[in-house]
Amino acid sequence: MMGKARTFGAITITNALPAGIGCAAGIALPVDAEVILDPNRSRDALELEVSPGTQSPVVSESVRVGLSRYHTSTGGAVKVSLRADIPPAKGLKSSSAVSTAVLLALARAAGHEPPPLEIGRCSAEIGRRVGVSVTGALDDALAGLEPGFIVTDNRRDEVLRRTEIDPDWGVVLYIPRQPHPRSPGLAPAFAPESAAGERAARAAMDGDWVKAMRINTELVERAMGYSYRSLRERLQEHGAIASGVSGFGPTLAAIAPSGRLDGIARELPTDDAEKRVVRFARALPAGEMRT
Repeated sequence: MMGKARTFGAITITNALPAGIGCAAGIALPVDAEVILDPNRSRDALELEVSPGTQSPVVSESVRVGLSRYHTSTGGAVKVSLRADIPPAKGLKSSSAVSTAVLLALARAAGHEPPPLEIGRCSAEIGRRVGVSVTGALDDALAGLEPGFIVTDNRRDEVLRRTEIDPDWGVVLYIPRQPHPRSPGLAPAFAPESAAGERAARAAMDGDWVKAMRINTELVERAMGYSYRSLRERLQEHGAIASGVSGFGPTLAAIAPSGRLDGIARELPTDDAEKRVVRFARALPAGEMRT
């Protein structure tokens, strides 16, 4: 039995760590997963095979959770193949995209088509369990599964709001080389930012994602020590609707109409950071399910 799925990375509008409310939007950086279930290859114990270079605690736990939920046989073999276009540990939601892709591909291989919220909640629990996210990042997981600005209460794993994105908009990414630290170790740095986090959360819940992104990135810059203010101001002068730190950085994301994207990209520093121009993710592709 084989199942395939494609999910996406995302950018942050509001980080959930300060106040528990997160907002994110999927971008066209895909993760493709293929899962093959062979219940006859081994009857005594589960065998797991993962494509080279992609094994991680997130993948292993996603397979374990997916099997317990969608395929209850105790034996057999699982082969997982992954292809990801998301730079890891750069604030672009690679862990959430990997877990949702594996979960959904495994569910399809077992003959199921679970709704996005179910997959997102499973991904959030996996993130908390393996220690890649304090909050579980339900907003990040759902943003990679559904289009729009997704606002979630990550304390309760509930969706609060979805706002459509203009189909003409895109995103410019400035991705420095250094990765960000692991999420659980950052909680003390964000503890003094709860009031600002609440303001950003209220703006996101009101649908004012531009204000939410501005307040959020100012607090993340304070907590993480980034100095992006002058760059953000310059990008705004050249047509950015909003810009901000994605996740815990170091990536800076700028949202703009498609006709302004290349000009904004030219304003980025001429250093060794990676620069990308991407579209927003429109929706979860249909995927493929076979038996």
